[in-house]
Amino acid sequence: MIIGAPRSGAGKTTVTLAILAALRGRGLLVRAAKSGPDYIDPAFHAAATGAECPNLDSWAMTPAQLDAVIAGLAEDAELVLIESAMGLFDGVEAETGRTGAAADLAARYDLPVLLVVDVTGQSQSAAALVRGFMLHDATVRIAGVVLNRVSSDRHRLAILRALAVLGVPVLGILPRDAAIALPERHLGLVQAGEHASLNSLLQRLGAWAEQGFDLAAIRATAAPLVARPGEVSLLRPPGQRVALAHDVALSFVYPHLLNSWRAAGADIVPFSPRADEAPPADCDACWLPGGYPELHGARLAEAGKFRTGVMQFAETRPVHGECGGYMVLGTSLEDASGARHRMLGLLGHTTSFAQRRLHLGYRQARLLADCVLGPPGSVVRGHEFHYAGAIDPGADAPLCMIYDSGGKSLGPAGGRRGKVSGSFFHAIAAEPLR
Repeated sequence: MIIGAPRSGAGKTTVTLAILAALRGRGLLVRAAKSGPDYIDPAFHAAATGAECPNLDSWAMTPAQLDAVIAGLAEDAELVLIESAMGLFDGVEAETGRTGAAADLAARYDLPVLLVVDVTGQSQSAAALVRGFMLHDATVRIAGVVLNRVSSDRHRLAILRALAVLGVPVLGILPRDAAIALPERHLGLVQAGEHASLNSLLQRLGAWAEQGFDLAAIRATAAPLVARPGEVSLLRPPGQRVALAHDVALSFVYPHLLNSWRAAGADIVPFSPRADEAPPADCDACWLPGGYPELHGARLAEAGKFRTGVMQFAETRPVHGECGGYMVLGTSLEDASGARHRMLGLLGHTTSFAQRRLHLGYRQARLLADCVLGPPGSVVRGHEFHYAGAIDPGADAPLCMIYDSGGKSLGPAGGRRGKVSGSFFHAIAAEPLR
């Protein structure tokens, strides 16, 4: 089933983790997926399930690509929860079924929706909101409701009486309790790997679900996940043996891409720039993903083995950076305090987190030259989500032309020099070559 809500911040992640933790505690094989582009929530889902959490994006992925990811997700699970991004119907203007909204997935796969409603500051009005979601789209079925941040028994009873006339069951109630809130930072939640008390938090959430959720009804409400498996490429591997930077500074890479590369025969070999590790010499491509390099600028600047290793690697083999990785490929990085840290200098741009401005949205990248993302002229769909920006663009040739979800040109983006390439753009899936 899909865990949806009227808006961001309603408590979808908390509810999803609570159900996953409780059912896994009962011995069920549970899996999770995230609708839309997101790196941080899936890491929490992976911790709760003990299995990776893929992303399902109806705008960036073709229907066949979605089917391929869904097929892998459904293979070894008794229950799959798909957490919506933003509000259930929130997407972009696009053809039906390709808007990026979780509602697209509900309609395509006939999945019931468990609607999470933050009832802070309202009581009977919650029923009007739920009624609207039930009637908004005939192809999307609201099968149950979870009330989040309920303040008292009186509050709870008033809402339940108002909802009773709608005929939709209330399958869970969570109280207003700061002890079950997840800490946040500028791109969303603090990463799961940095959450020192994550296991105890999951235990508390599981206990809340055992106490306040009808877990049997939630299981009974879930629908069969009908997959349409097939051999579908999402993005060609950057090499046969890929050195992947992976630590708290650089960690944002989508599981579906790694699985797609492995399915094509590639090996993934992780290394840690923050621990001053160089990319393994027996690899034939190096991938620096997104992350939080602005929080680790001094440490990365001092990582001499990492610097020397990547520079030597780039002399003969491709090196690509996405977002945070692209920042590391530049000449320097300015952190939030205004301190400037030397980066690899393999591309000529300088980036700053001190001069913050949000860049957010779906992107289409049309490649201007052959690179690890594809041949020239090919299109890769993905997104941008960053506050840092280039305060000096440098003089490198651009990597691609960037367009928004509606096809409006945003101009040239990224950089390429020799075997090095990068941009702020995060790849989700390549459009099939015509």
